[in-house]
Amino acid sequence: MINQDVFHGFLQAIHHLPEMAQPDALTDAERLGRAKAVMRAKTDRGLALDLEACVNCGYCSEACHFYQSTQDAKYSPSRKLDLLRRVHARETSAFAPLKRLFLPDITLDDLKEWQELVYDACTECGRCSMICPMGVNTARGVNVMREALFEAGLAPLELTAVAQEQAGRGTVFGVGPDELRQTVDLLRSQGITIPLDEPQADLMLVTTVIDVLLFQDALAATARILNHLGVRWTLRSAGFEAANFGLLSGSESLQKAASQRLIDEALAIGAKTVILPECGHAYPALRWEARLANGQPLPFEVLAASEFVGREITAGRLRLQPPEDPSRKITYHDACKLARHGGVVDEPRAALKALGMDLRETTPTAEQNWCCGGGAGVFLINRAEGLRHQAWEIKREQIDATGADTVVVSCGSCRLNVMAGAEADAWPTTIESVVEMVARQLPD
Repeated sequence: MINQDVFHGFLQAIHHLPEMAQPDALTDAERLGRAKAVMRAKTDRGLALDLEACVNCGYCSEACHFYQSTQDAKYSPSRKLDLLRRVHARETSAFAPLKRLFLPDITLDDLKEWQELVYDACTECGRCSMICPMGVNTARGVNVMREALFEAGLAPLELTAVAQEQAGRGTVFGVGPDELRQTVDLLRSQGITIPLDEPQADLMLVTTVIDVLLFQDALAATARILNHLGVRWTLRSAGFEAANFGLLSGSESLQKAASQRLIDEALAIGAKTVILPECGHAYPALRWEARLANGQPLPFEVLAASEFVGREITAGRLRLQPPEDPSRKITYHDACKLARHGGVVDEPRAALKALGMDLRETTPTAEQNWCCGGGAGVFLINRAEGLRHQAWEIKREQIDATGADTVVVSCGSCRLNVMAGAEADAWPTTIESVVEMVARQLPD
């Protein structure tokens, strides 16, 4: 069960994040120069094709939860790339000398205006790209814009504060190795075996600040599943934090540093598999974007917790008891970074079907499922609260239409945003996680 006092304490801590940030002391010219330098450097052939391919058809707006919930044209996904498109046209396109004659340069005021568009009003969910007839990868362009704004010292103070903390102190929201050990000790006192800092293991489990502080039941459930399977596994106190605020804020160097901590620990113990917690953005950060120092692919497999559990169930290695209430109606919310970006669609459903309950799909579902509105760090941006809640209402209506009494999630950020939305709306639907539901039906 979630401790509501801890949950509200976490929400209160978010409100104080801007006070912790240490903004860069830059001149206006330096900010603009840094941002444009990032845009130029990141505009490779693929991104240039995306920027030039857009035909302004507007289909992407139909797929965007921020546009659909507000009907405000400024939130159209294609518009979010306009500054990047202008810099490319003027400076890196084939017709740049001609374009500079009539296309105005971007300004610092433009950058400040776009901060809301690429941070507050975009979860990089990728739904717009799936509907785009030209296949434009808007999420990638938005990520480049975040990198440009971060280098210009214009990232939201909330994300800047946590990114600076993770880079400087190696903690997130004050959670480091000591806090992890305290949580491990607490779970051990409940009779759950949790190996910590084992020198060798086939499987390394990583967790996140959200699970250490709030969703300790999810960490306990994952441990129980691993113990039931009899695998040789461990947590490592020197590299356990899956949340990557370099990725969320737009700092490539901080993103790589956060991933490297996990990579170093996995290599040190000879892990064949790294299991990520129920954390959406941790998945692309480590599985798709992380590399060894020499640029080679990682020598171990990276799996999301729901992906791992689904595989084990499908392979017949993990069997579950029948449910106490087989008539219970459940639906599944696909985390954007897992389903749309990562293709993790079938595995969570295999786990949920094995529960033996009444699983009801949303419409649309799987890769086309609506985003909850809080991903990519948006949940931490205080000024985005109203906009985020409007986007959440689309998700709420989608869940309500299934008639389910429980929504199951596989991402801690989604879970936080759904919980906040449920509290604001007095929404009665139960919120569960995949690993917790599976662990509850493990054979004795």
